[in-house]
Amino acid sequence: MIMTFSILIVDDSKPMRSVIKKTFRAAGYGSSDFLEAGNGLEALERLQESWVDIVISDYTMPEMNGLALLQAMKQDDLFRAIPVVVITTEGSKQRIDQFMASGAAGYIKKPFTPEQVRDMITTILGESNEDVDTDDDDFDF
Repeated sequence: MIMTFSILIVDDSKPMRSVIKKTFRAAGYGSSDFLEAGNGLEALERLQESWVDIVISDYTMPEMNGLALLQAMKQDDLFRAIPVVVITTEGSKQRIDQFMASGAAGYIKKPFTPEQVRDMITTILGESNEDVDTDDDDFDF
């Protein structure tokens, strides 16, 4: 049985938000509810409007980057329990350590595959999607 989740995708690139949604669908989360935000400030507004199960956030964004969003969420009693996964091209150990020290539930380095997304979500939310058939040939980001 595949569970559906409410997922907030935070990225200043609308095409990248679309790619992330497609990747979630390919990973078996197609019936989930997707909310979108173009930066950390918009993400905080969306969180005020709707509860989400997980936040997927880019790091590099205008106005409020992914690290500042993560830190703001961890300081808020209501939002601190929501897991945040940072998706980034930034792969330095120092940056990854900074994400994790700030409370990130995980990170995914661009380019990524549906399997990587599924494995990360499974690890964080505990959902088993062993029966999901993914076709990684269509998704190589």
